[in-house]
Amino acid sequence: MARSNSLKFYIATRLLMAPLMLWLITTLVFLLLRATPGDPADALLGPKASPEAKAALRAQCGLDKSLIGQYGDYLWSLLHLDLGKSCSGKGTVVWEVIQQHFPATAELAIGSLAIALVVGVAIGALSASKPNSGWDTSGRLFGIITYAIPLFWFGMLLQLIFSVGLGLFPLGTRFPTTMPTPTGITGLYTIDSLLSGNFQQFFTALYYLTLPALSLGVLISGIFERIVRVNLKQTLQADYVEAARARGIPERQILWNHAFRNTLIPVVTILGLTLAAMLGGAILTEVTFSWPGLANRLYRAIAQRDYAVVQGIVVFFAAIVAIASIAIDIINAYIDPRIRY
Repeated sequence: MARSNSLKFYIATRLLMAPLMLWLITTLVFLLLRATPGDPADALLGPKASPEAKAALRAQCGLDKSLIGQYGDYLWSLLHLDLGKSCSGKGTVVWEVIQQHFPATAELAIGSLAIALVVGVAIGALSASKPNSGWDTSGRLFGIITYAIPLFWFGMLLQLIFSVGLGLFPLGTRFPTTMPTPTGITGLYTIDSLLSGNFQQFFTALYYLTLPALSLGVLISGIFERIVRVNLKQTLQADYVEAARARGIPERQILWNHAFRNTLIPVVTILGLTLAAMLGGAILTEVTFSWPGLANRLYRAIAQRDYAVVQGIVVFFAAIVAIASIAIDIINAYIDPRIRY
């Protein structure tokens, strides 16, 4: 009963803190955008635009009001789940921008996370199971290298080798224009093509996804490698593992049936932080590979000083990270009875 009450209190606390975190992030982004030198009207219309056109654009975007007035309008819109309209082009609603571009980012993130988990957990487990060996040293080096390599440089290197040099993978697109684009409810080409039973589209979408997902996934995998290697080494030295060895249980069975399961708990815990790192890395990956995702759209909105789009995408990303972190904390609390809040 005490654990149940403490867990409920923890969940309630996290749920109450989430809106506060979102408010702090949105306020910080709002202030940073307006503290950056430059006029959005110049960035969107160009320096040769007439003063009347610039004034009309500022009025359209609410930039003719005071800073407090702009902030008040922004918070009021957020309370009504209104992220505003883009100041560029035809004034597209920000929610439509998110709906159009987020599936590509989600597909890239899912593919990258799958690669990161498989590669990181496998290398970490192999390294920990063979301490003070060449495998252990290689695992350590892998973790250090993946942490140190710049993401954009690694992405460009993969493109130079596998696309430009060997011609094995395409460049600068998510799906070939010569084929009909997969359609469906998710917007994820791999999922929609599977749901429709079109395996040609599925393998094509997977083929185009491979190199960007590898670029982000391999570097993120270093996080999981370090977590698995350190925790598995500690677990293999635990008393219950030594007791299992004393009973004559084979080492392989001890590793996979006893130690490895407990090692996965920290992996679940760190998934929330990894998601945040992955969304940040998605910006560099999408820009490097010209991937038409939401992070790439955010980059262009920053360059255009399109305040509404930047604020809307950042709030959307922050909400995803907050929800995922809370969900992972709750899952972790249930799967690990040792945790007390």
